[in-house]
Amino acid sequence: MLTGKQKRFLRSQAHHLKPIFQVGKIGVNENMITQVNEALEKRELIKVSILQNCLDDKETVAEELQAGTSAEIVQIIGNNIVLYKESEENKQIQLP
Repeated sequence: MLTGKQKRFLRSQAHHLKPIFQVGKIGVNENMITQVNEALEKRELIKVSILQNCLDDKETVAEELQAGTSAEIVQIIGNNIVLYKESEENKQIQLP
């Protein structure tokens, strides 16, 4: 689990990031989870955008992504979800 201080730090790091994944009408599937997992291994911190035609609500999408990737939900703001997972190969972010 992330502490409040760590989440605050990660939110500040994620502020300038653009969403690299979009969840649309079909919602979260196995293929998306695999790709998000690979992106988290490379970047550690990513933003996922939820499109307006998505049938699931943002909390459900966030929980599905968290369960599938073992990532931490840093923030859900508007239609964006910020996910963090410590990389095993190339660790870039030092948490406070």
